[in-house]
Amino acid sequence: MFAPSQLEVRRFFCATYRKWRDGAPLIPMEAIAADWIAEHPEYHAELADEAGALEKVYTVEEGRTNPFLHLSMHLTITEQHAIDQPSGIRQAVDLLAAKRNSRHEAHHAAMEALGEMIWASQRSGLPPDGHAYLDAVRKKATS
Repeated sequence: MFAPSQLEVRRFFCATYRKWRDGAPLIPMEAIAADWIAEHPEYHAELADEAGALEKVYTVEEGRTNPFLHLSMHLTITEQHAIDQPSGIRQAVDLLAAKRNSRHEAHHAAMEALGEMIWASQRSGLPPDGHAYLDAVRKKATS
């Protein structure tokens, strides 16, 4: 399993932003990331400042989203959708996108469920529950 460090993730997104902005060629994962970066212009200034990005600490009390976590979750859901893992996530995200009339908004709703699954796993010390995650996304798509 690929498990980059926090600094590697931040360098990846900053480098991808720089290449995308400059029109440089992108490898496939960068191209996917660049699509999500384009959807989030509110993060562009932070992505343009790699040195600052490497030092920044995002706290809950600050009340703003960590752009690197947010973009990473978009990549995660994109990859889950592409390989349909957990099985059924592609259909659930597609239904959610149709319901919300937006792939982007569907991702944001799925992110809530993904975040809850990760939080529950960390809190309980048990492996992530893919079935509960899939059920939560399905519920958002059908309620």
